[in-house]
Amino acid sequence: MALTDWELVQKCQSGEMSAFQELVSRYQQKVFMVILGLLRNRDDALEVSQETFLRAYRKIGSFQGGSSFYTWIYRIAVNLAIDAQRRQKRNPLDFRDNVDGLLESQDEVARDPFAEVHDRELREGLIKAINDLTPEHKAVIVLRTIEGLSYKDIGEILGCSEGTVMSRLHYARKKLHDKLGSFL
Repeated sequence: MALTDWELVQKCQSGEMSAFQELVSRYQQKVFMVILGLLRNRDDALEVSQETFLRAYRKIGSFQGGSSFYTWIYRIAVNLAIDAQRRQKRNPLDFRDNVDGLLESQDEVARDPFAEVHDRELREGLIKAINDLTPEHKAVIVLRTIEGLSYKDIGEILGCSEGTVMSRLHYARKKLHDKLGSFL
C-alpha cells in the first residue's frame, strides 16, 4: 500500500532519504511543467526544478502539514520561478520557441494562405501579449489555465488570498484581451 504524502514527509523528517526520493518521484514532472510554463525555457526550468527540490529537502524539517505537500512544493517552485524571471536580463517570458505549433493544424490538409497569415499574426500577438504580463499575472494564468488548479490552491501556492488570485486572473485576462482584441 502506497504511503500518503504526509507519511512520507514524516519519514523524511526522521531521516529516511528514500521517503524524499518517493516525493520527488511523485511530483518532479508536475513541478517541472509548472516551472516550464512560467519560464518557457527548458534549461532554466530544469535548473529551477532542481533548486525547488533542493530547497524542499533542506526545509522539510520545518514542514508542519498546515497545507498539503503538493501545495507547499508548488509554492516553492512558483516563487523560485518568479525570482528567476526577475533576475533575467533578457525577456523572462519569451514564448516564441514553444508557441510555434500552438495554432498550426493537427492534420496535413492544405491551408488557406489567408488563414495562415492570420494565424501567424495571432501567434505573434499572443507572444507579445504574454511577454507583457507581469510574473504574478503570468503565474495565475499558468496555474489556472494550464494546470487547472483551484483558486484556493493557487492562493496557497502564491501566498495570497483567493480574492487576490481572482483579481490577478481577471486583470491578466483583460490585458490579454486588450492586446488581442483585433484578433477576436
